[in-house]
Amino acid sequence: MANLEAELRGAVRGEVGFDVTSRALVTMDASNYRRVPRGVVAPVDADDVAAVLAVCREHGVPVVARGAGTSIAGQATGTGVVLDFTRHMNRLVALDPGARTAVVQPGLVLDRLQEAAAAHGLRFGPDPSTHSRCTLGGMIGNNSCGSHSVAWGTTADSVRELDVVTARGRRLRLGQDWAGAPDGLRELMDGELALLRTGFPELPRRISGYALDALLPERGADVARSFCGSEGTLGVLTEAVVRLVEAPRARALAVLGYADESAAAEAAAGLLPFGPLTVEGMAADLVPSAAALPRGRAWLFVETGGESAGEARARAEAIVRAADVVDALVVTDPAGQRVLWRIREDASGTATRMPDGSEAWPGWEDCAVPPARLGAYLRDFRALLGAHGLRGTPYGHFGDGCIHVRIDFDLLTEPGIARFRRFSEELAELVVAHDGSLSGEHGDGQARAELLPKMYGQEMVGLFERVKGVWDPDDLLNPGMLVRPAPLDADLRFSVLPSEPVDVAFGYPADGGDFSAAVRRCVGVAKCRTASVSGSAVMCPSFRATGAEEHSTRGRARLLHEMLAGEVVTDGWRSTEVRDALDLCLSCKGCRSDCPVEVDMATYKAEFLHHHYEGRRRPAAHHSMGRLPEWLRVVARTRTAALVNALTAVRPLARAAKRLGGIAPEREIPRLATRTFSRWWERRREERAPTGRGDLVVLWPDTFTEHLSPAVGQAAVRVLEAAGLRVALPPTVRLEKPPVGDGRTVALDPLSLLRGRGRVCCGLTYVSTGQLDRARAVMRRTLDLMEPVLETDAPVVVLEPSCAAALRTDVPELLHDDPRAARLAAKVLTFAETLERHAPDWTPPRVDRPVAGQTHCHQHAVLGDAADRRLRQAALLSGELSGGCCGLAGNFGFEKGHYEVSTACAEEQLLPSVRDAPDGSVVLADGFSCRTQLEQLAGVRGRHLAEVLAAALGEGAGNDPEGER
Repeated sequence: MANLEAELRGAVRGEVGFDVTSRALVTMDASNYRRVPRGVVAPVDADDVAAVLAVCREHGVPVVARGAGTSIAGQATGTGVVLDFTRHMNRLVALDPGARTAVVQPGLVLDRLQEAAAAHGLRFGPDPSTHSRCTLGGMIGNNSCGSHSVAWGTTADSVRELDVVTARGRRLRLGQDWAGAPDGLRELMDGELALLRTGFPELPRRISGYALDALLPERGADVARSFCGSEGTLGVLTEAVVRLVEAPRARALAVLGYADESAAAEAAAGLLPFGPLTVEGMAADLVPSAAALPRGRAWLFVETGGESAGEARARAEAIVRAADVVDALVVTDPAGQRVLWRIREDASGTATRMPDGSEAWPGWEDCAVPPARLGAYLRDFRALLGAHGLRGTPYGHFGDGCIHVRIDFDLLTEPGIARFRRFSEELAELVVAHDGSLSGEHGDGQARAELLPKMYGQEMVGLFERVKGVWDPDDLLNPGMLVRPAPLDADLRFSVLPSEPVDVAFGYPADGGDFSAAVRRCVGVAKCRTASVSGSAVMCPSFRATGAEEHSTRGRARLLHEMLAGEVVTDGWRSTEVRDALDLCLSCKGCRSDCPVEVDMATYKAEFLHHHYEGRRRPAAHHSMGRLPEWLRVVARTRTAALVNALTAVRPLARAAKRLGGIAPEREIPRLATRTFSRWWERRREERAPTGRGDLVVLWPDTFTEHLSPAVGQAAVRVLEAAGLRVALPPTVRLEKPPVGDGRTVALDPLSLLRGRGRVCCGLTYVSTGQLDRARAVMRRTLDLMEPVLETDAPVVVLEPSCAAALRTDVPELLHDDPRAARLAAKVLTFAETLERHAPDWTPPRVDRPVAGQTHCHQHAVLGDAADRRLRQAALLSGELSGGCCGLAGNFGFEKGHYEVSTACAEEQLLPSVRDAPDGSVVLADGFSCRTQLEQLAGVRGRHLAEVLAAALGEGAGNDPEGER
């Protein structure tokens, strides 16, 4: 390996990675398989590709071309050198609107091509659900299709010419009329014309095997077309000329509801004469909430196009009239269509979990049959599942007869794997009996290539092997795929994981307490690798800032997988590679909601840091910021906030403090409040009697509100009381029969308060720095103090979204053995939720202003913002908040070495939304981190929604100009 690495470094200009991280990141794609490569090369051009092939051929090391790594059959993994085209060879070289063609490099993400083509009213026809991250090279290698294939066909239908480098270094330009054919290919095909004309089933989604029938003279002897779907086994693609199609000026989406999936499947073929753009199907099991869909237990998504919205709608309505449906919905609004399409696209990830939460896996992800036989095939398929005691929920491209399904195979035990093989063999026979194709979209890879003789017969499979020999006589390119395949039950990625649960701190309730099962959640669909997000989406800000796989949710999950496997990452919880990859995780929790399988990397990071630093010296930032509540309580007790502010205003002292505390030198240390929120509360209670005769609510004095922004707490009290609610704070000592609700607490144990043990705390800062033993102690103390509140019906109102999220998720998952934790979590409400549920008749003041800012990432991921939207609407606060993450993310943006990524995250959505806001806009930022980021990077004071409403009531600071843009 050392010689191979050295020669590659001397031969190519791109990056060569033989290190642990580089190898671990590409051991898997989105399939059930795992192979450990020797190294990874990111070529910069075709010369680099040729140089890699030359060195690897000399060493007898195989080469695998890889795009986004979203292949579902295992063809994007290998034991030799992996070529990563996403880093450099990812450009749109040219776009010719007149000729309706584009020249692309293999690493170009499909959405980037679509964006460029849309400016000319054009688009690339195929559009897999992974369109935001899949690459053109991967699409050509797998002959991908997508939801619009009934209108625009497969990727092969959109390819004009291909530049490839063969395993022996020849550079060929593939096209029609035998253009670019390697020596011997034409002679081989001329001798097998009868087999080519009779050996391939006719159906729109035949992806399995080599497309050798494209080489028939009556089909133009199209070498480029025949290369599509070859899964990197014939040559390495370096550039492609692809055809674009005219995009409809307007679209309408008809969602048709049916009683079950069989009824939907049988109806699909009958809709094709209407010329739809799509006919997609899915069942209720894949829909978390069917509220946006018409009545039914299964649906067809049928898209139509037209020169105008009226024409598109008329075509959709004609389809509705012709379809025998339970219910139907026609949507012409683009935003409404996006919401519905997102439901369908997320099915590829949602399907990896059964309704009861158990795991389901690919392997038989995309069989295809003639559309007219789809209903009958689905009934037989369901029967076969039942005969093997398996479950799965089909969905997919019903108009093309292509079905996606993930099945609850047991791929962890020998009996389960044996059943997986028996089922696979019988399903292959069933598909062939229906004149179908084992693969209708994602290719054969290792998952199905072994079974190709059942579909094609030995003579055709033998011809495939001879063709492979013509293109790649040394079997250098992606060996084990398509021809002379590896067994379908070998190299399973689960086999290397621990057979017994790993000892961990969090409870992982959704994964049966098994950390390995939690890590297995990542199936590789790579939604976290999108270059941009829309709406309120968050995941994954660190990847968008760096573009590096190790900084994506998937990349980190892969490293954790390899850490548990112990083959590539060999030092377990002490791994520096895993630590470094997790270091730039903002713990934004965006993946908890935006990932289709709800990977929770923030929790995994906290777990890892807990073990990594166990019994070892921690970074200074873990002490300075991880233990922030302790330091701030000391300042409050000694009443030295003014002194601290004065000292940190002296630049040399501030520099020294930041250096000692592991704080980024570019950051300003926030000023402390000279009077805490609790002191304000006590003084106010002494001066005036509690108001309000409504429900009792307990206002949570989180660390940030208490010590850094008490004005937020003060404003919340004023608004809650204006709404008629009775406000109390949590007890400060543990009492047998406490006077909850009178607004006062009784200190029976002064020593407790002197030791700083008299305040509730969610433990967030300890969790985010992986100090989980300390976090548990803090949380248990909090539960002790909150016991009297738990005995009441009072909700716990939390103003800081990150603290509310910690109370709802981190506390019950870390204290999974304490039933009080779940009871407290159930009581937690946001400010807006409290007003909506406990003061439903209250009308907020009319602010009548536009808003700008960002929904807090934890609110988006854990809490939801529906109540906030309704409250803003009632207060006449118009406009939408942006998504993404502010980039400060608690301690993250303050830590040394994180400033650049932190600011990049802020520049993605938050700062532009404020800069572009209309004059007079109110800048909303409910999180202290968000407000701090705005102040330090934009000089703008963001305000909590409570502050805005309090000011409108005339009880706050008035129309504070610092809170306006």
